[in-house]
This record gives sequence, structure tokens and C-alpha cells, in this order.
Amino acid sequence: MIFSTTKLQMPTQEQALRGRSKSVPIENNHAVKSVPILPPFPESYEKIMFGLGCFWGAERKFWQQPGVYTTAVGYSAGYTPNPTYEEVCTGLTGHNEAVLVVFDPQQVSLEQLLKVFWESHNPTQGMRQGNDRGTQYRSGIYFFSEQQRELAEKTRAAYQAALTKNDNDEITTEILPASEFYYAETYHQQYLHKNPGGYCGLGGTGVCFS
Repeated sequence: MIFSTTKLQMPTQEQALRGRSKSVPIENNHAVKSVPILPPFPESYEKIMFGLGCFWGAERKFWQQPGVYTTAVGYSAGYTPNPTYEEVCTGLTGHNEAVLVVFDPQQVSLEQLLKVFWESHNPTQGMRQGNDRGTQYRSGIYFFSEQQRELAEKTRAAYQAALTKNDNDEITTEILPASEFYYAETYHQQYLHKNPGGYCGLGGTGVCFS
């Protein structure tokens, strides 16, 4: 099948699919941690969103981190309200496949989570990650506070220096204020726990973040 180059270009809001007013029904339970994946979350905890390719493998990277309370996969940084997975795959929603990470900052630092983010994928590939091609696979950090934005940009600069030293390309990661997070269908949540032999397309650069 010939891959459509339109999936490598962000649609405009006018081009985006219309979507729907109601959210996709999901089960409010983390299959690994046995905690809710829907808010409200404990007040002292923080949240951040990451996009680093197919969200199946990306979510697993973060639920494995000590201090992470819960994770969920969904669609964000686009236009279409309450999209389905099939709609996101068309490239006409503008959304990225995102992982919502809720964590206890007393147990795990945001810098540690950013280290996991940078090392778990190749942030220089634009609208793809490995063999996964399309706007939904772009690299992104979606912050909920000015402090998170500053640290995201600081670590991006530090990782770029490390990549450049090792003859890698320029980082294409977008760092944006968090927008609406639309939860993906239940079968996507904690997918690699439910399907241990399932697909994971993540692959880092081999360059360590320090």
C-alpha cells in the first residue's frame, strides 16, 4: 500500500474532521496499577503529557517508573473533539498519540520523567517514529505549568547538545501548553500489559540524557 504524504502534514482546523460532542466510553481502571485513570487525582500530584510515537509502548515506559500514580493513552494537541482511533489514523484530526502521566513529585522528579522521554524515542524524526509515519507519531511535550515548560525546554537544549556531539540531527519535539486530552478506547489502555506480545515501535537514539 502506498503511504499517503498527507498524513505527514498537519491539517488546518477547517480541514479537520468534525468529531462528536460525547466522549468515547472507557473503563476507569488502570489494568496494571488498579487505580483510576480518570480524574480527579490526588491534589498533591502533578500531571504532564508526552507524545513519543505509538502510545502502546510509550505508556509502558511511564507506568514502570516508581512514583508514577497512573497513566492513560489518548489523543491531544489537535482539533477534532472526541475522536476515535480510526479518525486519528486518517491524519485529519491533528491529534498526537499522547500519554497522560500522573505522578507524585515527592517520589519521582519531572526531570527523571523527561529523561525517560528523551531516551525512549528518537526526537529528531518529525512526523514519524521509526516505521510509524504520520502526524500522530510526532514528538511532543505538553505542559501544565510554567515550571514544566522551563524544564522541558532546558532538557531539550541539554539533549540537543548530546545529540549534536554524537552527530545526530536537530530535535523536532514540540513543547506546548497542554490542551484537551481525549481518552483512547479501553482496548488501547495499558495495551502491552493486556497483550504482552503486542507491537512496540519505540527505539531511542542510543544517546544518554544526563
